[in-house]
Amino acid sequence: MRIMIVEDEDALATGLKFNFEQEGYEVELFGDGPAALERFRDQERPFDVVVLDLMLPSMSGYEICTRIRELDRQVPILVLSARTLSEDRTRAFDCGTDQYLTKPFALPELLSRVRNLIDRRRALPRTVERRGLYEFGDVTVDFDRFQVKVGEETHTLTTMEMQLLRFFIENEGKVLARLDILEHVWGPESDVTVRTIDNFVMRLRRIMEPDPAQPRYLLSVRGTGYRFTARP
Repeated sequence: MRIMIVEDEDALATGLKFNFEQEGYEVELFGDGPAALERFRDQERPFDVVVLDLMLPSMSGYEICTRIRELDRQVPILVLSARTLSEDRTRAFDCGTDQYLTKPFALPELLSRVRNLIDRRRALPRTVERRGLYEFGDVTVDFDRFQVKVGEETHTLTTMEMQLLRFFIENEGKVLARLDILEHVWGPESDVTVRTIDNFVMRLRRIMEPDPAQPRYLLSVRGTGYRFTARP
């Protein structure tokens, strides 16, 4: 397993590298965005996860995350940041982040989250009950390729976007509470907020819905959560 760490605090970066290597990972460190992006573009073997700080010299972690998502929609990205405000989390998730962990952090939790991200990405195509293609309306979901085709336009989803869509599809017709979605998609150890779910749902609606402002498939249930229906 290969991990890219983008962190400009030398002591922290060195400590992270040591601990991940003790777990059997191959680690590459980068202290700024341009160097990390150049390596990401030219990687001989793909990275399995990116651990990313937000406050970096010359280029913010938000921009790095956005650039990585332009190159690869599926690689898991975990933000490790001292920024604790909800708007910081929201902005990071809007850029394509999968997990957000604030500093200071507990090392076992970080290691657990990285393992979880890698395991979920690997297991997703195998655990989807309706493996292969799933169609509703003019939408075709390709679980194996992490793609959603709407009409003639194809969109590639991130790991967490596909994980969330899979959960909705496997529970078609059921009202799903936000807390249940958090536990099943992000995991019980995550500190992701319910607002994050709303942001991810909005992203899926922009891809799949004819009119995201008046959704037909991903429906809001006031005071509870969401319900997916393939037959509006």
